[in-house]
Amino acid sequence: MTTFAPHLYVKTVAAAIDFYRAAFGAVELRRWSNPDGSVHVVEMTIDGGALFHVHEERENAGQLSPETLHATTSQIGVFADNPDALFETAIAAGGKAINPMQDWDYGYRQGVVADPFGHQWLLEKKIDIL
Repeated sequence: MTTFAPHLYVKTVAAAIDFYRAAFGAVELRRWSNPDGSVHVVEMTIDGGALFHVHEERENAGQLSPETLHATTSQIGVFADNPDALFETAIAAGGKAINPMQDWDYGYRQGVVADPFGHQWLLEKKIDIL
C-alpha cells in the first residue's frame, strides 16, 4: 500500500504540535529532539490515518517554511467526514479562513484554512451532486 506523508517545515516545531493538536485533533506518534531539547521533527496523524511530519526548517537544504518564504507552494488536502467541524475547530485554534466551506459543482465540499505557520489546509469531502 502506498501512502502520502507530507513534511511541513516550520520555524518552531513545538508551537506547531500545539496548534495541530488543537485544530485537527492530531496525535503525536514519534518525536526527534535537538541537543538543546527543542523539537527537530515530529510524526503526527489526524484521525488515525492522515500521517504527516512537522520538521524545523533547514535553510542549508532549501527546506523553508512559509513563514520564511512569505508564501506557500502547496495545500494539504484532508478528507474528513465532517470538514465543517474541522474548519471551525481550526479557526478556533488560531487558523485563518482563506476560503469558506462551500459545495462545488464538481462534487466536493471544501474550505481552506491557513495555519499560523503559513501552511494552507484544504478541508474537504466528496458530496453527491443533484
